[in-house]
Amino acid sequence: MGDLEIRAAAPEDIPAIVGMLADDPLGAQRESPDDLTPYLTALERLRADPNQRLVVAVRDGRVVGTLQLTIVPGLSRRGATRSIIEGVRVHADERGSGLGTRFIEWAIEESRRENCQLVQLTSDNTRTDAHRFYERLGFVASHVGFKLQL
Repeated sequence: MGDLEIRAAAPEDIPAIVGMLADDPLGAQRESPDDLTPYLTALERLRADPNQRLVVAVRDGRVVGTLQLTIVPGLSRRGATRSIIEGVRVHADERGSGLGTRFIEWAIEESRRENCQLVQLTSDNTRTDAHRFYERLGFVASHVGFKLQL
């Protein structure tokens, strides 16, 4: 297993990122790997926002993971800053290799570096394996999340 590099996502990474987003039953319904235009537009918006980190994990020159980390300043919790981990994906070939753990640990350390007091994430109700994974890393399912499709 080669060394792992975690770096900011670049436009040339978009096909691999979208491929990972689409590579499960939920993602297959909502992603469109055949048209990368909206993803490239989104990447530019993310890169322009200093509170956003869209990163990839690269091993042996190949993108094998992705996640988005958002830094959110706030007033609650005595003016605490929190981070949100979103869009975590690990390439099918890398699942079970420890990459997911290293990736989430990276996001937690980056959150500490940004003086966040809380790291939060959501996970679809159907992703029970992911829930066990996050719990093993110390996350607690303490809230109920709600979404409104627009």
